[in-house]
Amino acid sequence: MYCRKESTVLAEHKGTGKQKRFGVSTRYFYTDAFIQRTRSFLLHMISSNRFLTLLLTILLSGLLVLGPTGCKTPGTDDVVQPQNPVLVSSTQIGQFTPAQLNSRYTALFGSAASFITGQYLKNTITVYKLVYKTKNTDGTDIQASGALIVPTVAGTMAMISMQHGTIRSNDDAPSGNGQLSDTYSFGSLFASSGYIIALPDYIGYGESKSLPHTYEHRNGLATASLDMLRASREFLEKNKVNWDKRLFITGYSEGGYATMSLHKKMEEEAPNEFNLRGSSVGAGAYDKTAFMKYVVNTATTNVVSYNQLYVWVLLTYDRIYGLNRPMSYYFKEPYATQIQAQRENAVINVSVNQIFTDQFKQAVNTGSDAAFVKAVADNDVYDWKPAVPVYLSHGKADQLVPLFNSENALAAMTKRGAKVTFNFVDGANHTDTGIIGSYAINTFSFFGSLQ
Repeated sequence: MYCRKESTVLAEHKGTGKQKRFGVSTRYFYTDAFIQRTRSFLLHMISSNRFLTLLLTILLSGLLVLGPTGCKTPGTDDVVQPQNPVLVSSTQIGQFTPAQLNSRYTALFGSAASFITGQYLKNTITVYKLVYKTKNTDGTDIQASGALIVPTVAGTMAMISMQHGTIRSNDDAPSGNGQLSDTYSFGSLFASSGYIIALPDYIGYGESKSLPHTYEHRNGLATASLDMLRASREFLEKNKVNWDKRLFITGYSEGGYATMSLHKKMEEEAPNEFNLRGSSVGAGAYDKTAFMKYVVNTATTNVVSYNQLYVWVLLTYDRIYGLNRPMSYYFKEPYATQIQAQRENAVINVSVNQIFTDQFKQAVNTGSDAAFVKAVADNDVYDWKPAVPVYLSHGKADQLVPLFNSENALAAMTKRGAKVTFNFVDGANHTDTGIIGSYAINTFSFFGSLQ
Protein backbone atom coordinates (compact mmCIF):
# COMPACT_ATOMS: atom_id res chain seq x y z
CA MET A 1 0.00 0.00 0.00
CA TYR A 2 1.20 3.50 -0.80
CA CYS A 3 -0.85 5.31 1.81
CA ARG A 4 -3.13 5.02 4.76
CA LYS A 5 -5.75 7.37 6.06
CA GLU A 6 -7.05 8.43 9.39
CA SER A 7 -10.07 10.48 10.40
CA THR A 8 -9.99 12.91 13.27
CA VAL A 9 -12.32 15.52 14.71
CA LEU A 10 -11.24 18.89 13.43
CA ALA A 11 -11.64 22.21 15.21
CA GLU A 12 -10.18 25.16 13.38
CA HIS A 13 -8.24 27.71 15.38
CA LYS A 14 -9.88 30.95 16.29
CA GLY A 15 -8.39 34.29 15.39
CA THR A 16 -7.51 33.46 11.80
CA GLY A 17 -10.21 35.60 10.23
CA LYS A 18 -11.91 32.46 8.94
CA GLN A 19 -15.21 31.00 10.04
CA LYS A 20 -14.85 28.41 12.76
CA ARG A 21 -15.81 24.92 11.63
CA PHE A 22 -16.10 21.55 13.27
CA GLY A 23 -16.21 18.25 11.46
CA VAL A 24 -14.33 15.17 10.46
CA SER A 25 -11.04 15.65 8.67
CA THR A 26 -9.61 12.76 6.70
CA ARG A 27 -5.85 12.93 6.26
CA TYR A 28 -3.76 10.64 4.10
CA PHE A 29 -0.21 9.55 4.81
CA TYR A 30 2.32 7.61 2.82
CA THR A 31 3.20 4.43 4.68
CA ASP A 32 6.63 4.08 6.25
CA ALA A 33 7.31 1.08 4.03
CA PHE A 34 6.62 3.04 0.84
CA ILE A 35 8.65 6.04 1.96
CA GLN A 36 11.56 3.83 3.03
CA ARG A 37 11.49 1.90 -0.23
CA THR A 38 11.45 5.11 -2.24
CA ARG A 39 14.19 6.67 -0.09
CA SER A 40 16.43 3.64 -0.53
CA PHE A 41 15.95 3.60 -4.27
CA LEU A 42 16.53 7.32 -4.71
CA LEU A 43 19.71 7.20 -2.67
CA HIS A 44 20.94 4.33 -4.81
CA MET A 45 19.89 6.13 -7.98
CA ILE A 46 21.67 9.33 -6.96
CA SER A 47 24.88 7.60 -5.91
CA SER A 48 25.14 5.24 -8.85
CA ASN A 49 24.17 7.36 -11.85
CA ARG A 50 26.73 9.97 -12.84
CA PHE A 51 24.46 11.81 -15.22
CA LEU A 52 21.76 12.09 -12.59
CA THR A 53 24.31 13.44 -10.15
CA LEU A 54 25.33 16.11 -12.64
CA LEU A 55 21.73 16.93 -13.46
CA LEU A 56 20.78 17.34 -9.81
CA THR A 57 23.77 19.59 -9.30
CA ILE A 58 22.87 21.78 -12.27
CA LEU A 59 19.20 22.11 -11.47
CA LEU A 60 19.53 22.96 -7.78
CA SER A 61 15.81 22.71 -7.47
CA GLY A 62 13.12 20.92 -5.56
CA LEU A 63 11.69 18.54 -8.06
CA LEU A 64 12.13 15.07 -6.55
CA VAL A 65 9.38 15.61 -4.07
CA LEU A 66 6.25 13.63 -4.56
CA GLY A 67 5.09 10.10 -4.86
CA PRO A 68 2.06 8.47 -6.50
CA THR A 69 -1.08 10.56 -6.61
CA GLY A 70 -3.72 8.25 -5.25
CA CYS A 71 -3.76 9.87 -1.81
CA LYS A 72 -5.25 13.33 -2.00
CA THR A 73 -7.96 15.31 -0.29
CA PRO A 74 -9.34 18.59 -1.57
CA GLY A 75 -8.58 21.84 0.19
CA THR A 76 -11.26 23.03 2.59
CA ASP A 77 -10.01 26.54 3.33
CA ASP A 78 -11.93 29.41 1.78
CA VAL A 79 -9.92 31.42 -0.71
CA VAL A 80 -10.59 34.89 -2.00
CA GLN A 81 -9.33 35.64 -5.47
CA PRO A 82 -8.05 39.05 -6.58
CA GLN A 83 -10.20 41.04 -8.98
CA ASN A 84 -7.60 41.92 -11.59
CA PRO A 85 -6.59 39.16 -14.02
CA VAL A 86 -2.89 38.76 -14.77
CA LEU A 87 -2.80 36.06 -17.45
CA VAL A 88 -1.88 37.51 -20.84
CA SER A 89 -1.48 34.41 -22.98
CA SER A 90 -0.87 30.70 -22.92
CA THR A 91 0.97 28.71 -25.56
CA GLN A 92 1.17 24.95 -25.70
CA ILE A 93 4.82 23.93 -25.87
CA GLY A 94 4.19 20.26 -26.27
CA GLN A 95 2.25 17.21 -25.20
CA PHE A 96 4.02 14.06 -24.11
CA THR A 97 2.69 10.59 -23.44
CA PRO A 98 4.15 8.27 -20.81
CA ALA A 99 5.79 6.31 -23.64
CA GLN A 100 7.50 9.43 -24.95
CA LEU A 101 8.60 10.40 -21.46
CA ASN A 102 9.85 6.88 -20.92
CA SER A 103 12.21 7.32 -23.85
CA ARG A 104 13.36 10.66 -22.45
CA TYR A 105 14.10 9.30 -18.99
CA THR A 106 15.70 6.16 -20.27
CA ALA A 107 18.20 8.41 -22.03
CA LEU A 108 18.64 10.48 -18.86
CA PHE A 109 18.68 7.80 -16.17
CA GLY A 110 19.67 4.58 -17.85
CA SER A 111 19.03 1.57 -15.62
CA ALA A 112 17.13 3.69 -13.10
CA ALA A 113 14.43 4.42 -15.66
CA SER A 114 12.52 1.22 -14.93
CA PHE A 115 11.66 2.43 -11.43
CA ILE A 116 10.79 5.89 -12.70
CA THR A 117 8.50 4.60 -15.41
CA GLY A 118 6.76 2.29 -12.98
CA GLN A 119 6.24 4.76 -10.18
CA TYR A 120 5.85 8.14 -11.83
CA LEU A 121 5.09 8.00 -15.57
CA LYS A 122 1.37 7.43 -15.41
CA ASN A 123 -0.28 10.27 -17.30
CA THR A 124 0.12 12.24 -20.49
CA ILE A 125 1.28 15.77 -19.74
CA THR A 126 0.82 19.04 -21.58
CA VAL A 127 3.41 21.80 -21.14
CA TYR A 128 2.39 25.42 -21.54
CA LYS A 129 4.23 28.71 -21.53
CA LEU A 130 2.24 31.30 -19.60
CA VAL A 131 2.83 35.01 -20.10
CA TYR A 132 1.45 37.19 -17.34
CA LYS A 133 1.42 40.69 -15.92
CA THR A 134 3.60 41.52 -12.97
CA LYS A 135 5.63 44.43 -11.67
CA ASN A 136 9.34 45.02 -11.83
CA THR A 137 11.25 46.05 -8.74
CA ASP A 138 10.78 49.74 -9.62
CA GLY A 139 7.02 49.33 -9.74
CA THR A 140 6.67 49.45 -13.52
CA ASP A 141 4.27 47.08 -15.22
CA ILE A 142 6.00 44.32 -17.16
CA GLN A 143 5.23 40.90 -18.56
CA ALA A 144 6.92 37.79 -17.23
CA SER A 145 6.57 34.11 -17.97
CA GLY A 146 6.79 30.59 -16.66
CA ALA A 147 5.93 27.01 -17.47
CA LEU A 148 2.82 25.19 -16.37
CA ILE A 149 2.65 21.41 -16.71
CA VAL A 150 -0.78 19.83 -16.57
CA PRO A 151 -1.29 16.06 -16.49
CA THR A 152 -4.34 14.41 -18.03
CA VAL A 153 -5.96 12.97 -14.92
CA ALA A 154 -9.56 11.96 -14.33
CA GLY A 155 -9.67 13.08 -10.70
CA THR A 156 -8.52 16.18 -8.85
CA MET A 157 -4.90 17.24 -8.45
CA ALA A 158 -2.75 19.32 -6.14
CA MET A 159 -0.29 21.91 -7.45
CA ILE A 160 3.37 22.47 -6.65
CA SER A 161 5.18 25.71 -7.36
CA MET A 162 8.84 24.94 -8.00
CA GLN A 163 11.23 27.87 -7.82
CA HIS A 164 14.39 27.12 -9.77
CA GLY A 165 17.95 27.58 -8.59
CA THR A 166 20.55 29.85 -10.14
CA ILE A 167 20.76 29.67 -13.91
CA ARG A 168 23.18 31.62 -16.08
CA SER A 169 21.48 31.14 -19.46
CA ASN A 170 18.01 32.00 -20.66
CA ASP A 171 18.03 28.65 -22.46
CA ASP A 172 17.63 26.99 -19.06
CA ALA A 173 14.54 28.99 -18.04
CA PRO A 174 11.48 26.81 -17.37
CA SER A 175 9.29 28.29 -20.11
CA GLY A 176 11.83 27.27 -22.76
CA ASN A 177 11.57 23.59 -21.83
CA GLY A 178 15.23 23.12 -22.76
CA GLN A 179 17.00 19.92 -21.85
CA LEU A 180 18.67 21.52 -18.81
CA SER A 181 15.50 23.21 -17.61
CA ASP A 182 13.49 22.04 -14.63
CA THR A 183 10.50 21.71 -16.94
CA TYR A 184 12.12 19.16 -19.23
CA SER A 185 13.52 16.98 -16.47
CA PHE A 186 11.94 16.47 -13.08
CA GLY A 187 9.04 18.86 -13.58
CA SER A 188 7.66 16.69 -16.37
CA LEU A 189 8.48 13.54 -14.42
CA PHE A 190 6.35 14.41 -11.44
CA ALA A 191 3.65 16.09 -13.44
CA SER A 192 3.18 12.74 -15.12
CA SER A 193 2.64 11.23 -11.69
CA GLY A 194 -0.43 13.44 -11.31
CA TYR A 195 0.55 16.87 -9.98
CA ILE A 196 0.13 20.24 -11.63
CA ILE A 197 3.56 21.90 -11.71
CA ALA A 198 4.06 25.67 -11.92
CA LEU A 199 7.58 26.95 -12.64
CA PRO A 200 8.20 30.71 -12.75
CA ASP A 201 11.04 31.96 -14.95
CA TYR A 202 11.62 35.01 -12.68
CA ILE A 203 12.24 38.51 -13.98
CA GLY A 204 15.20 38.48 -16.33
CA TYR A 205 14.36 35.25 -18.12
CA GLY A 206 11.79 34.11 -20.63
CA GLU A 207 9.40 36.89 -21.62
CA SER A 208 11.36 39.42 -19.53
CA LYS A 209 14.83 38.35 -20.69
CA SER A 210 15.68 41.90 -21.78
CA LEU A 211 15.58 43.00 -18.14
CA PRO A 212 18.24 42.33 -15.50
CA HIS A 213 17.51 39.34 -13.33
CA THR A 214 16.46 40.17 -9.76
CA TYR A 215 19.10 37.86 -8.33
CA GLU A 216 18.51 37.06 -4.65
CA HIS A 217 16.11 39.99 -4.32
CA ARG A 218 13.27 39.13 -1.98
CA ASN A 219 10.42 41.08 -3.50
CA GLY A 220 11.49 40.61 -7.11
CA LEU A 221 11.55 36.84 -6.81
CA ALA A 222 8.43 36.63 -4.66
CA THR A 223 6.34 38.95 -6.84
CA ALA A 224 7.14 37.11 -10.06
CA SER A 225 6.47 33.76 -8.40
CA LEU A 226 3.18 34.85 -6.83
CA ASP A 227 1.89 36.36 -10.05
CA MET A 228 2.85 33.13 -11.85
CA LEU A 229 0.62 31.29 -9.39
CA ARG A 230 -2.19 33.73 -10.10
CA ALA A 231 -1.75 33.25 -13.83
CA SER A 232 -1.72 29.49 -13.34
CA ARG A 233 -4.95 29.64 -11.38
CA GLU A 234 -6.62 31.67 -14.12
CA PHE A 235 -5.46 29.19 -16.74
CA LEU A 236 -6.68 26.20 -14.74
CA GLU A 237 -10.08 27.77 -14.17
CA LYS A 238 -10.48 28.84 -17.78
CA ASN A 239 -9.61 25.37 -19.01
CA LYS A 240 -11.63 23.61 -16.31
CA VAL A 241 -8.67 21.67 -14.93
CA ASN A 242 -9.54 19.76 -11.75
CA TRP A 243 -7.16 21.46 -9.34
CA ASP A 244 -8.26 20.72 -5.79
CA LYS A 245 -6.78 24.05 -4.60
CA ARG A 246 -4.01 22.49 -2.48
CA LEU A 247 -0.66 24.17 -3.01
CA PHE A 248 2.88 23.22 -2.02
CA ILE A 249 5.97 25.31 -2.74
CA THR A 250 9.61 24.28 -2.88
CA GLY A 251 13.07 25.19 -4.13
CA TYR A 252 16.80 24.81 -3.49
CA SER A 253 19.60 27.43 -3.39
CA GLU A 254 18.25 30.56 -5.10
CA GLY A 255 15.07 28.54 -5.39
CA GLY A 256 15.09 27.98 -1.64
CA TYR A 257 15.45 31.70 -1.00
CA ALA A 258 12.78 32.47 -3.62
CA THR A 259 10.44 29.95 -2.00
CA MET A 260 10.93 31.40 1.47
CA SER A 261 10.36 34.88 0.05
CA LEU A 262 7.24 33.69 -1.77
CA HIS A 263 5.93 32.00 1.36
CA LYS A 264 6.40 35.15 3.42
CA LYS A 265 4.76 37.36 0.79
CA MET A 266 1.79 35.03 0.41
CA GLU A 267 1.06 34.93 4.14
CA GLU A 268 1.60 38.64 4.72
CA GLU A 269 0.09 40.14 1.59
CA ALA A 270 -2.26 37.51 0.15
CA PRO A 271 -3.23 35.24 3.05
CA ASN A 272 -6.61 34.20 1.63
CA GLU A 273 -5.73 33.68 -2.03
CA PHE A 274 -4.33 30.16 -1.91
CA ASN A 275 -4.67 27.02 0.17
CA LEU A 276 -0.96 26.79 0.93
CA ARG A 277 -0.18 23.61 2.84
CA GLY A 278 3.56 23.89 3.39
CA SER A 279 6.95 24.81 2.01
CA SER A 280 10.21 22.93 1.73
CA VAL A 281 13.30 25.05 1.27
CA GLY A 282 16.89 24.00 0.76
CA ALA A 283 20.18 25.85 1.29
CA GLY A 284 18.85 29.37 0.81
CA ALA A 285 20.55 32.57 1.96
CA TYR A 286 17.74 33.66 4.27
CA ASP A 287 19.78 35.83 6.67
CA LYS A 288 21.22 38.31 4.22
CA THR A 289 22.51 40.68 6.91
CA ALA A 290 24.63 38.02 8.59
CA PHE A 291 25.64 36.58 5.24
CA MET A 292 26.90 39.93 3.92
CA LYS A 293 29.08 40.41 7.00
CA TYR A 294 30.36 36.87 6.61
CA VAL A 295 31.33 37.41 2.99
CA VAL A 296 33.02 40.72 3.73
CA ASN A 297 35.02 39.51 6.74
CA THR A 298 35.64 35.79 6.38
CA ALA A 299 38.12 33.92 4.26
CA THR A 300 36.11 31.77 1.86
CA THR A 301 36.98 29.52 -1.04
CA ASN A 302 38.56 30.86 -4.20
CA VAL A 303 35.96 29.13 -6.37
CA VAL A 304 35.30 31.44 -9.30
CA SER A 305 31.65 30.47 -9.71
CA TYR A 306 30.96 31.16 -6.02
CA ASN A 307 32.61 34.56 -6.19
CA GLN A 308 30.61 35.49 -9.25
CA LEU A 309 27.39 34.83 -7.37
CA TYR A 310 28.49 36.95 -4.39
CA VAL A 311 29.33 39.81 -6.72
CA TRP A 312 26.03 39.34 -8.55
CA VAL A 313 24.07 39.82 -5.32
CA LEU A 314 25.94 43.01 -4.47
CA LEU A 315 25.48 44.44 -7.96
CA THR A 316 21.77 43.58 -7.91
CA TYR A 317 21.21 45.43 -4.65
CA ASP A 318 23.30 48.38 -5.81
CA ARG A 319 21.05 48.67 -8.88
CA ILE A 320 17.63 47.94 -7.40
CA TYR A 321 18.02 50.21 -4.38
CA GLY A 322 19.43 53.06 -6.42
CA LEU A 323 22.75 53.14 -4.59
CA ASN A 324 24.71 53.45 -7.85
CA ARG A 325 28.08 53.43 -6.14
CA PRO A 326 31.26 53.36 -8.23
CA MET A 327 32.87 49.94 -8.29
CA SER A 328 35.92 51.52 -6.68
CA TYR A 329 33.83 52.07 -3.54
CA TYR A 330 33.16 48.35 -3.15
CA PHE A 331 36.22 46.73 -4.70
CA LYS A 332 39.98 47.13 -4.72
CA GLU A 333 41.92 47.22 -7.93
CA PRO A 334 42.32 45.37 -10.19
CA TYR A 335 38.94 43.91 -9.25
CA ALA A 336 36.99 47.18 -9.51
CA THR A 337 37.96 47.66 -13.14
CA GLN A 338 37.39 44.01 -13.92
CA ILE A 339 33.93 43.95 -12.36
CA GLN A 340 32.99 47.25 -13.98
CA ALA A 341 33.67 45.68 -17.36
CA GLN A 342 32.47 42.11 -16.81
CA ARG A 343 29.97 42.52 -13.99
CA GLU A 344 29.03 39.19 -12.40
CA ASN A 345 31.01 37.33 -15.05
CA ALA A 346 34.34 38.60 -13.74
CA VAL A 347 36.84 35.83 -13.04
CA ILE A 348 38.00 36.20 -9.44
CA ASN A 349 40.03 33.33 -8.01
CA VAL A 350 40.87 34.59 -4.53
CA SER A 351 38.84 34.55 -1.34
CA VAL A 352 36.14 37.11 -1.97
CA ASN A 353 36.82 39.00 1.27
CA GLN A 354 40.17 40.06 -0.21
CA ILE A 355 38.58 42.05 -3.02
CA PHE A 356 36.64 44.56 -0.90
CA THR A 357 38.02 47.97 0.05
CA ASP A 358 38.73 48.75 3.68
CA GLN A 359 36.26 51.61 3.45
CA PHE A 360 33.45 49.32 2.38
CA LYS A 361 34.29 46.69 5.00
CA GLN A 362 34.20 49.29 7.73
CA ALA A 363 30.90 50.67 6.45
CA VAL A 364 29.31 47.21 6.57
CA ASN A 365 30.71 46.32 9.98
CA THR A 366 29.82 49.60 11.69
CA GLY A 367 26.62 50.26 9.81
CA SER A 368 27.86 53.67 8.72
CA ASP A 369 26.65 53.05 5.17
CA ALA A 370 23.04 53.11 6.28
CA ALA A 371 21.59 52.88 2.78
CA PHE A 372 23.52 49.73 1.90
CA VAL A 373 22.85 48.09 5.26
CA LYS A 374 19.14 48.87 4.91
CA ALA A 375 19.08 47.45 1.39
CA VAL A 376 20.61 44.18 2.58
CA ALA A 377 18.27 43.94 5.58
CA ASP A 378 15.26 44.42 3.30
CA ASN A 379 16.07 41.00 1.90
CA ASP A 380 16.17 39.11 5.20
CA VAL A 381 13.53 36.38 5.32
CA TYR A 382 14.68 34.31 8.29
CA ASP A 383 12.91 35.98 11.23
CA TRP A 384 9.12 35.74 10.87
CA LYS A 385 6.35 33.31 11.80
CA PRO A 386 4.99 31.11 9.01
CA ALA A 387 1.43 29.94 9.58
CA VAL A 388 1.94 26.62 7.77
CA PRO A 389 4.76 24.11 8.25
CA VAL A 390 8.25 24.70 6.86
CA TYR A 391 10.96 22.12 6.20
CA LEU A 392 14.59 23.31 6.16
CA SER A 393 17.37 21.37 4.44
CA HIS A 394 21.05 22.33 4.42
CA GLY A 395 24.49 20.81 4.21
CA LYS A 396 26.62 21.40 7.29
CA ALA A 397 29.72 21.93 5.17
CA ASP A 398 28.08 24.27 2.66
CA GLN A 399 30.84 26.59 1.39
CA LEU A 400 28.61 28.68 -0.86
CA VAL A 401 25.64 29.38 1.42
CA PRO A 402 26.79 28.73 5.01
CA LEU A 403 24.65 26.66 7.34
CA PHE A 404 23.98 29.58 9.69
CA ASN A 405 21.35 30.82 7.23
CA SER A 406 19.13 27.83 8.00
CA GLU A 407 20.18 27.65 11.64
CA ASN A 408 19.20 31.28 12.18
CA ALA A 409 15.88 30.74 10.44
CA LEU A 410 15.20 27.65 12.53
CA ALA A 411 15.96 29.45 15.78
CA ALA A 412 14.04 32.62 14.94
CA MET A 413 10.95 30.90 13.56
CA THR A 414 10.81 28.35 16.36
CA LYS A 415 11.07 31.15 18.92
CA ARG A 416 8.05 32.79 17.30
CA GLY A 417 6.07 29.57 17.57
CA ALA A 418 6.24 28.39 13.97
CA LYS A 419 6.20 24.71 13.04
CA VAL A 420 9.62 24.10 11.50
CA THR A 421 11.39 20.81 10.93
CA PHE A 422 14.86 20.39 9.53
CA ASN A 423 17.58 18.13 8.28
CA PHE A 424 21.19 19.32 8.27
CA VAL A 425 23.50 16.86 6.56
CA ASP A 426 26.97 16.20 7.96
CA GLY A 427 29.87 16.96 5.64
CA ALA A 428 27.70 18.08 2.72
CA ASN A 429 28.67 21.03 0.51
CA HIS A 430 26.16 23.03 -1.50
CA THR A 431 26.00 20.84 -4.61
CA ASP A 432 26.88 17.47 -3.08
CA THR A 433 24.51 14.68 -3.93
CA GLY A 434 24.18 13.92 -0.21
CA ILE A 435 22.35 17.14 0.56
CA ILE A 436 20.47 17.46 -2.74
CA GLY A 437 19.29 13.88 -2.52
CA SER A 438 18.39 14.27 1.14
CA TYR A 439 16.53 17.51 0.43
CA ALA A 440 14.57 15.86 -2.38
CA ILE A 441 13.69 12.72 -0.44
CA ASN A 442 12.71 14.59 2.73
CA THR A 443 10.57 17.00 0.74
CA PHE A 444 8.89 13.89 -0.66
CA SER A 445 8.10 12.68 2.86
CA PHE A 446 7.23 16.13 4.21
CA PHE A 447 4.67 16.97 1.54
CA GLY A 448 3.23 13.49 1.88
CA SER A 449 2.61 14.11 5.59
CA LEU A 450 0.72 17.31 4.79
CA GLN A 451 -1.77 15.74 2.40
